[in-house]
Amino acid sequence: MQKLLVIGCVWLEKTTGAGNRMLQLIDVFKQYNYTVTFVTTAQKTENSLNLIELEIQERLIELNSASFDSFVKELQPNIVLFDRFITEEQFGWRVAENCPNSLRILDTEDLHFLRKIRHQQLKKQESLSNKVLLKSNEAKREIAAILRCDMSLIISTYEMQLLNSVFKIDSALLYQMPFLLDKINKKVIESWKPFEERQHFVFVGNFLHKPNVDAVLQLKLIWKQIKKQLPKVKLYVYGAYATQSIKQLHNSKEGFIIKGFVNDALEVVENARVVLAPIRFGAGIKGKLTEAMVCGTPSVVTSIGAEGMCENLPWNGFVEDDFTVFANKAVELYSYKTIWKEAQQKGVQLVNQLYDREKLIPAFMSRVDEIQKSIEKHRIQNFLGGLLQYQTLQATKYMSKWIEAKNSVSK
Repeated sequence: MQKLLVIGCVWLEKTTGAGNRMLQLIDVFKQYNYTVTFVTTAQKTENSLNLIELEIQERLIELNSASFDSFVKELQPNIVLFDRFITEEQFGWRVAENCPNSLRILDTEDLHFLRKIRHQQLKKQESLSNKVLLKSNEAKREIAAILRCDMSLIISTYEMQLLNSVFKIDSALLYQMPFLLDKINKKVIESWKPFEERQHFVFVGNFLHKPNVDAVLQLKLIWKQIKKQLPKVKLYVYGAYATQSIKQLHNSKEGFIIKGFVNDALEVVENARVVLAPIRFGAGIKGKLTEAMVCGTPSVVTSIGAEGMCENLPWNGFVEDDFTVFANKAVELYSYKTIWKEAQQKGVQLVNQLYDREKLIPAFMSRVDEIQKSIEKHRIQNFLGGLLQYQTLQATKYMSKWIEAKNSVSK
């Protein structure tokens, strides 16, 4: 059996889109008879999954420690999957040095620099531009990690276009890999609750993620406009790690209900009539919105929310950036069964055409196999990646060793 080593930023949780994404990828490799080992430097939380129960070996590793070198040298994984660029920065050089034949894959989750720069520009009330992106130090760090890896998984079509056109990244290093979902068949559709049995609006999002905090703050303003037209309807906000700024928005009288952590997000979404997601900054594709499609629940979102998620297909609801119009569209979608049903069907079309795991997985594993078989040629052609790998081994390596030596003296 071949071995996959996943180096995680944090322990996997089902409460996050990133956690679900990584579980999907791990499941792909398990289907192809890989044994999987998950390691991280982070501490577990109450929401961390028990990976042993999922037949995934787990281990806590140390940052800036030669103990990782011994571990990975003994394991000799066929593939190392880095969970976001920061783990590649921390451990990429150690993997390259101790397991030179291992295929190095970076799962970007989303382009973190894009999300951060959009947030900065929003606070400045300035628009995003290629000039701002190209000058960004955050972009340089993440792009460097992409170049150092043999393959980087890019979750949205928008981000693929951005990397190709603005940053001129060789397409041979990139692979567009969205969420991997089960096809929605007739049986699934028949199991959904009908329009009449659903009620209220819902928002679901982990509040360690800043775009979710901002989205709920915007919802508080939008909700006043919706409530005037639908006085008996409520909005339920779910999500782990709710901040004080989120908790204090709770107002039963106004029907703005902060519920916090939910064990099964799909259950609350499939009982709601409409999902609202006024996301003003972010990147990647949004798990809350694919969850809505899977549950047959239409949504009203911003252009940032829907970005890179639907290609040329119609959205399963409305995409609107003007929040007055956003509120009116939410009321329209909630009130009219015909419009709601049409939106629901558009969600089925999106999932079945763009996120069907049965079509996506074989193509992905074929590409992995192709690179593995010609790894030396693949790396020779990636001259910039080799250059950055060389510089990393000279700079990051010795900084890490200096910290390692400092820590050993302080002990």
